[in-house]
Amino acid sequence: MKVKNVDFGYQDDLFIKDLSISFKKNKITSIIGPNGSGKSTLLMLLGRIYKTNDGFITLDDKDIWDYKMKEFAKKVAVVHQKNQIYGDMDVKTVVSYGRLPYLNYYKSLNEKDKEIVDWAITTTHIKEYEDCLLANLSGGQQQRVWLAMALAQKTPILLLDEPTTYLDVKYQIEILNLIRHLNQEYNITIIMVHHDINQAIHYSDEIVAMKNGKILYHGDAKNIIDENVLKELYDYDLKIIKQNGQNIVLNYQ
Repeated sequence: MKVKNVDFGYQDDLFIKDLSISFKKNKITSIIGPNGSGKSTLLMLLGRIYKTNDGFITLDDKDIWDYKMKEFAKKVAVVHQKNQIYGDMDVKTVVSYGRLPYLNYYKSLNEKDKEIVDWAITTTHIKEYEDCLLANLSGGQQQRVWLAMALAQKTPILLLDEPTTYLDVKYQIEILNLIRHLNQEYNITIIMVHHDINQAIHYSDEIVAMKNGKILYHGDAKNIIDENVLKELYDYDLKIIKQNGQNIVLNYQ
């Protein structure tokens, strides 16, 4: 995906101005930055949740708004920070919603659709919960369900808005390991907003650092972050140490 000279805001108050960036295919890119930096806004623009005021975003050299809704949904799946489905539904039903872009009105799932739903459930390790009600699952289990639903769309691009928010450390690591597996095993391009700098460094190929609606830095995840970058980004002195050849950011002085 490519973003070219994008402006976005409400009425005459532009928050993002003349923003341009290209995301690499088959890589994991994490967008980091302080609260209000524009991280989630950029992700929503990529996912056609918001529409640019000016400029354009392309996918395969075509403006994303030139795709029909179902056509775009076959190319890009989005997992939001907060997800909700009304009513009591079991896991398998929720995951099957990922096949909606492939169905005509009143058409039911065929055998291929059912195989893909089962694959998504198996890949995200929620097979034992497929008949359980979503509301009865833990936060980490529910997050796997949303990922499975996105996987069932069978898209080459996956957008994740802070996928580990509200999860304890165990579930955070499990979700991030799953995300990395999806990228490496199935070559899914993953663009995610992340609030944890160390996790972004460890689980990403590239990092985009944003502040005040602008991209300050964009580059290799293992090398781009240093103490000067963090100071500029967060207006705070954060120390970096090296362990096993990898940068680790200390969130205390």
